[in-house]
Amino acid sequence: MAKCFALMGWSLPVIESMEKLGKPYVVVSFPDFEPYAKENNIPFVSYQLNEWSDTSNSLDLFEKLQPYGVDVAVPLFEETVEWAGALNSIYRGDPRVLNRAFLFRNKAMMKRKALIGGLRVGLFEEVYNKEGVKAFMKRLNEANLQLDGEEDSWVHIKPFASAGTVGHRLLKSMKDIDEKCEDSDFPCLAESHLPGREFSCEAFINKGKVRFLNITEYVHLGYSNFIPEGHYLNSKRELIYKHVQKLVDIFGIEYGMVHPEWFLTENDELNFGETACRIPGGHILELASKSWGFDALAAFVLCHDPNITEEELDEIFPSKDYFPDNYNGNVMIYPQKRTFSKLEIPEELNNEPYFVDHTLVPPLSTQKISDNREGFGNHFGTINFKGEDPDRMTELLLHYEEVDFYV
Repeated sequence: MAKCFALMGWSLPVIESMEKLGKPYVVVSFPDFEPYAKENNIPFVSYQLNEWSDTSNSLDLFEKLQPYGVDVAVPLFEETVEWAGALNSIYRGDPRVLNRAFLFRNKAMMKRKALIGGLRVGLFEEVYNKEGVKAFMKRLNEANLQLDGEEDSWVHIKPFASAGTVGHRLLKSMKDIDEKCEDSDFPCLAESHLPGREFSCEAFINKGKVRFLNITEYVHLGYSNFIPEGHYLNSKRELIYKHVQKLVDIFGIEYGMVHPEWFLTENDELNFGETACRIPGGHILELASKSWGFDALAAFVLCHDPNITEEELDEIFPSKDYFPDNYNGNVMIYPQKRTFSKLEIPEELNNEPYFVDHTLVPPLSTQKISDNREGFGNHFGTINFKGEDPDRMTELLLHYEEVDFYV
């Protein structure tokens, strides 16, 4: 077992999991969190993680962590992936650990590695301005044998290193490129639209093998999901498992957890979207913990440990023949109006047998939502459901996406 885990970032649920396990840890995060950490006796190293410089670099941080006996670094959010990779390169004496971390932080590099390894990916290209996107869309139209007058091939542009949907734009026409793209979007990755049913996996890896695979059913990306997967995706579990292990092999991933997103076509072909190696959004690991009956956050941390034993790994995860009887899902609530003054919970929600609870908070006064939101913006809370029928779960999540809670 690791001597001490460095938790790179800030997550109270992860800290609570480590406390319950009684495992040694130290949190490495921004100075703003230090007063809270001291007040609550949380081992803490204050550090500027937003930039590399002469005074803020992995060797300097390595020295600061030596008194704690740290030998494993764990990235809790997107911007700490390189930091954890750099530290683990030192701890393991393997510079390729840092190189692998860069794969998760540069979507163009990620796509190239996946393509070289034999995964199905869309057409992609690095672009530097609007004209580059237009040229890419034109080449897609040609490749798809588009005729004059037919709609353009859809193009997605994404920042190289942002998490989730931040900076992601879907462009359906040449006109969209002029109207939706900003100079600040570039340089970025442009890629073709991938067909198929989108879902994610949470694959816990140790010694290069997938030790446990969760499949998350996306009802509506960025809004609602549930765990475990419904009947259709479950029928494809073996196919999905093989592709996830192939991804792990291609990327040379040895420890931790990856969160790949896939598109499953009607012909049972899996298209690779992208992957991350930190805690996913959408409260996915919380749902996984509830459904599968294990502490997914603790498992996320412990899988980063090269010295964990097979017996300890077996104790972390559900048995291989177990599948949950209940599905846990949530819908993330975003105000549908720009201006609102109160929270209204419909009585039908309180009477719904699948309803568990919600985290919606009433506004203190009239509130206005900014027009300039990154990604989907910050949701105002979640509504949680639990039940035995994945089809009913899907209906509920779709329905409550449309309900206007903030009026």
